[in-house]
Amino acid sequence: MDRVIDRLVAERIATVDAVVEAPAPLRPIDLSDDAAVTQVMELAERVGEVVLASGTAVTDTTTQVEFIAATYGLDRCDIDVTYNSIRISADRGPKLPPASTMRVVQYRTLDFTRLAAVDRLTRRIRREVVPPEEAHAALDEITSAPHPYNRWVATAGWAVLAASIALLLGGGILVAATSCVATAAIDRTNRALNYRDLPSFFQAMVGGAIATIPAILLATFALHIEANPSIIVAAGITVLLSGLQLVGAVEDAITGAPITASARMLEVMMMTGGIIAGVALALKAADLLHAVAPPIDISSSTQSINNLPMKVLAGAVASLTFALACYAERRALAAAGMSGASATVCYLLVQQSGFGPVVSSGVAACVVGLAGGLMARRALTPPLVVAVAGITPLLPGLTVYRGLSALLNGHQLVGLNQLLAAFGVGCALAAGVTLGEWFARFLRRPRILQRFQGIRRPTFHTGEYPIVPPS
Repeated sequence: MDRVIDRLVAERIATVDAVVEAPAPLRPIDLSDDAAVTQVMELAERVGEVVLASGTAVTDTTTQVEFIAATYGLDRCDIDVTYNSIRISADRGPKLPPASTMRVVQYRTLDFTRLAAVDRLTRRIRREVVPPEEAHAALDEITSAPHPYNRWVATAGWAVLAASIALLLGGGILVAATSCVATAAIDRTNRALNYRDLPSFFQAMVGGAIATIPAILLATFALHIEANPSIIVAAGITVLLSGLQLVGAVEDAITGAPITASARMLEVMMMTGGIIAGVALALKAADLLHAVAPPIDISSSTQSINNLPMKVLAGAVASLTFALACYAERRALAAAGMSGASATVCYLLVQQSGFGPVVSSGVAACVVGLAGGLMARRALTPPLVVAVAGITPLLPGLTVYRGLSALLNGHQLVGLNQLLAAFGVGCALAAGVTLGEWFARFLRRPRILQRFQGIRRPTFHTGEYPIVPPS
């Protein structure tokens, strides 16, 4: 019986975060050795750089940095994480001066494979106390490794994501196919522009314009075809919004990091403004050329549960392809698809019960955050991957287009109301994910470990990783 319990406990440790007493370092560093201390601090900062660049909240990034430093004996550190920098100051006792270092985060990326690999490296460091030199080498291999998929696979992922959103909004096969082609053009064009260092704001403008042009052409020349061109624009806007770090921005604001939250929210607002500007320029050009603009007075078919299986399938495919486009590992794709399906079902059922889109989005996102925290352990991938992919089908691309169209047609009150509603939905999605992940941390806590491993002193949990207070 004891052998069975030991085996179950060992397997549980390998697959979940256990709030248990940290093991004593097998190779504690010499605090008087400046080179060794600096090496550990740089390792912690590099791990924090990867997770922060991937959109992880400041609190969870700080916890990971502290997690790495404490493993090698630097358990008295002051860590300051901002929008684009990580600072560490380590207290080495009364007889030694404090050691400090800073690292600037120079990039933003949605590479979920890299994020998951760093997550597993962090667990391995804590479990085995890997020597710093070996940990640095493993981290070098992770950060320099090529993407697991070809770039054309990522482009196909974005394209199928747009087609799935179009089907979810009630568009037909023609609308979905047009959205697919337009989004593929957006991705390839923005890749070329990014290679030439065009600022992201103007890339967002180009993306918004490309998403609108096919809708204008369809509305102008396909007069005898029953199609809703507005859904093409809405799908394109949703795809462009999906790459923004909205979840991290709102989570930082909720968890007490207002400076980083303000910076991230400003970035989100600027990119959204670029998308809106691109759509507006395309619509204005259509007006000057006497073309037909996609109509505004459309009803959202996502409010009903008619054709529920198709909508659930579209939501699942949208989340799966978003994860694929962000280079998620194969093991995470199924978890992302399940998350998207559950979010779609929850959103439709809550809205059908009489609640508005903000409440429905918040409840659905809470379920996604909870499911992401639980399923991610099985898939051995961070909860952020599953959560961000799960809320992608619920992004308010259609509401943004409605507000913009109303503003351009002189209906300022309606337009501002729609844009404010879109902002409310976005905040509800991010807040719901944060709350769901908070619940997941308690539900996945393995009580069997506390029973059979003889935990004696209390622990506290500040983020995704357990931290044990010093004796």
